[in-house]
Amino acid sequence: MEWKDKPRSTNVEDRRGQSSSGGSGMPGPINIPIGGGSSRGGIGGISLILLVVFFWLRSGLLGGLLGNIFPDANPTNPYQQDSAPQVNTSTDDMGEFAAVNLRFTEDVWGSLFRENNLGSYQPPTMVLFSDYVQSACGTASSAMGPFYCPADGKVYIDLSFYNDLQTKFGVEGHYAMSYVIFHEVGHHVQNLLGVTDKMEEYRRTVSETEYNRLSVRLELQADFLAGVVTRHLQERGDVLSPGDIETAVEAASAIGDDRIQKQSQGYVVPDSFTHGTSEQRVRWFMNGYNSGNFDGANTFNIPYDEL
Repeated sequence: MEWKDKPRSTNVEDRRGQSSSGGSGMPGPINIPIGGGSSRGGIGGISLILLVVFFWLRSGLLGGLLGNIFPDANPTNPYQQDSAPQVNTSTDDMGEFAAVNLRFTEDVWGSLFRENNLGSYQPPTMVLFSDYVQSACGTASSAMGPFYCPADGKVYIDLSFYNDLQTKFGVEGHYAMSYVIFHEVGHHVQNLLGVTDKMEEYRRTVSETEYNRLSVRLELQADFLAGVVTRHLQERGDVLSPGDIETAVEAASAIGDDRIQKQSQGYVVPDSFTHGTSEQRVRWFMNGYNSGNFDGANTFNIPYDEL
């Protein structure tokens, strides 16, 4: 991946080295990297309470992705930045790498929002932290993995997760971390187009199994969006290197629910899946890559056994 000397995002807060006490405002953690959700809580490795959004279809109309659950839904932009962007001052390689990748997403989604008449794209802030961090969704530890907090519109990431991808999941290459960043920013895109309050009402009416299935749909959609960004970087011609797409595929496969459960407990429990199987995550990432736009992102309008 060619990322050095590329423009960097200024929407970065580098909190590494700052202490943050853990334990307040955070329900029981689920230690699954990249994915999950919360009621105005984090989408990432924090707690599993669902946030679901609609996506813009080719016709320019919202709907169909969740059937008739939200027939009166309209595209909204609930997130507003409440402060000026924090200029990234980190000079280490990984800090610069994260800022460059965030800029990639800003360029891609800025263009796609304009092309789809979705207004001006409002990028998230990326918070770099070490060990623990305080967000509007509560206190999180690095063990929970990268996450997105819809309450403050920020992506939180401990860059040591790059080492985890290599040592715990056996995935080498910088583009594995790019996939992680693109996935979390995908949750921000979902938030910008979201029907969060309506989904919260719906969440309280479904069983745990159905709730988990909705979460799988949410996560696969974020994988799709990560694929969209990858497609645009491929078309630029000056970013991706041979093997980068394969690296992203390996990362998506490594964090499938079935693979993680098999490794951690020796067996799988499909009804407890919240992120999707390895095969599903790879397929939806590639669906997004092949699309390059919102077309085909309708994970909520497909029978669950056909995802």
